[in-house]
Amino acid sequence: MHIHILGICGTFMGGVALLARAAGHTVSGCDANVYPPMSTQLAEQGIALTDGYDASQADIAADMFVVGNAVSRGNPLLEAILERGLPYTSGPQWLSEHVLQGRWVLAVAGTHGKTTTTSMLAWMLEDAGLNPGFLIGGVPGNFGVSARLTESPFFVIEADEYDTAFCDKRSKFVHYRPRTVILNNLEFDHADIFADLAAIETQFHHLVRTVPGQGRIVANGGEDSLRRVLARGCWSELEWFGPDEVWQVSPLDEDAAASFSLAGREVGQVAMPMSGSHNRMNALAAVAAARHVGVTAEMAIASLAGFRGIKRRMEVRGTVRGVTVYDDFAHHPTAIALTVAGLRQREPQGRILAVLEPRSNTMKLGVMKNRLPESLARADAVFCYAQGLGWDAAEALAPLGDKGRCYADLAALVADVAAVARPGDHVLVMSNGGFGGVHERLLAALASCPGN
Repeated sequence: MHIHILGICGTFMGGVALLARAAGHTVSGCDANVYPPMSTQLAEQGIALTDGYDASQADIAADMFVVGNAVSRGNPLLEAILERGLPYTSGPQWLSEHVLQGRWVLAVAGTHGKTTTTSMLAWMLEDAGLNPGFLIGGVPGNFGVSARLTESPFFVIEADEYDTAFCDKRSKFVHYRPRTVILNNLEFDHADIFADLAAIETQFHHLVRTVPGQGRIVANGGEDSLRRVLARGCWSELEWFGPDEVWQVSPLDEDAAASFSLAGREVGQVAMPMSGSHNRMNALAAVAAARHVGVTAEMAIASLAGFRGIKRRMEVRGTVRGVTVYDDFAHHPTAIALTVAGLRQREPQGRILAVLEPRSNTMKLGVMKNRLPESLARADAVFCYAQGLGWDAAEALAPLGDKGRCYADLAALVADVAAVARPGDHVLVMSNGGFGGVHERLLAALASCPGN
C-alpha cells in the first residue's frame, strides 16, 4: 500500500510514517514550515517529503491519504482529495486499524508529562526484554526514534486529547483501545477546540470507557479533575499514585535518591536522571503501569538509572564560555513553572534566563496569559518573543517588573540575551515549535559577544 501523509512532520504523524514504513508500506508525505527533530528523522528513514500542500499531489496514485489534524478545510490538497473522491483517513484511525489491532496497548494521557512518561515506560519494557513497539511525541535518547514497530504484543503510545482530524472531532486517544492507561494529570488546555475543563474531562471519560474490565487505569490521586472523570464511571482495575496513595515516591522536592513504595512497602530506590518533582511523579506512574504487563517494580525502578531523557525536554544544546543553552517543549504555564523549578533544583548556582515563545493555539488566544508571570517568577530574567500574538505580552508580563522583556524581532531578542548572559548562566528556551532556530543563533551570538 502507498500512503501519502498530509502534515507528516508533526510529531504524531511523523511517528505514523515510521510505523507504516516498518510495516512494509510505501510512505510519502507533505508539510509546511518543517523543523527538526522530525524532519531530520524522516530524512534519515528515506521517506520522501514534499514541501507544501499543492493540489497536484492528488495525482500521485496513493492507495490512501492519511490526513493530520493540522490540516483544515480549504487546504488545496485536502480539497482536491475530497473533490475527486479519493480514499482518506485520519492518523489515529489508520494506526488503530493497521498497527494497534490485537496488541496490548499501554497509553499515557494527561495535560503534562506525556512524552517523558511514555518514554520512561517504553524504556522499562525494553530493559525488561519485552521489546515493545511505541509511538512517542518526541525522540527518546534510549531509542533515537519517535516510533518503532516490533513483533512484541506490547505497544506503548502517547495518548493525546487533541482532536483527531478535520472530519473527526473526537480526541485521538479514543481510537487506541488501551489495556493499560496512565492518567497523569488534567488541566484546561487546547482552548481552540475545548470550551472549558469540563469538555476535556468528558473526553477523558470516553477514554476510560474504552478500557476493558481486566485492563488497568493508573491515575494521579492529587488531581481533582481525574477524580471527577473516574467518578463518572470506571469499569476496570484502578490504582492511584501520589502522596497518600497506594503508589508513592519520596522525597519529591530534593535531589536525594527517589524511594518508591507500594502499599507502604519500599520497592526500590534510584538516583533520578531527570530533576523535578514532576519527573518523579512521571516515573512513579510508569513504574505502576509497567507492573501491569509483568515488569516488577524493582526491575522498572532499576531501569530508570539508564534512562537517557528526550530531545527537547531539558536538552542541553550547547555551552559557550560558561553559558549553557537548553531546549524545552514547555508551553503551558504549569509546564513552564515545573521546568523552571526543575532547572533551579538541578542547577542552584547561576541565573536562569528564560526565553519563551507563546506559540501553542491556547497561548496565542491569550487564555493563559494571566498565569505567565507566576509561572516565570523563579527565573532571573524573561525574554518573550511576542510576534503574532493576539494580546499584549508586555502588559501580561508587567507583574515581572524589570526582569520581563518582550520582543517582536527575534534578532533583537538573541542579541539582548547574549549581551546580558555571563558565565554560569542557564539560558532556558521554551517553545513547542522551531522558534526560528533560536538555539543555534543564541550559541553563535554568545560565541561572538565581547561581553562573555
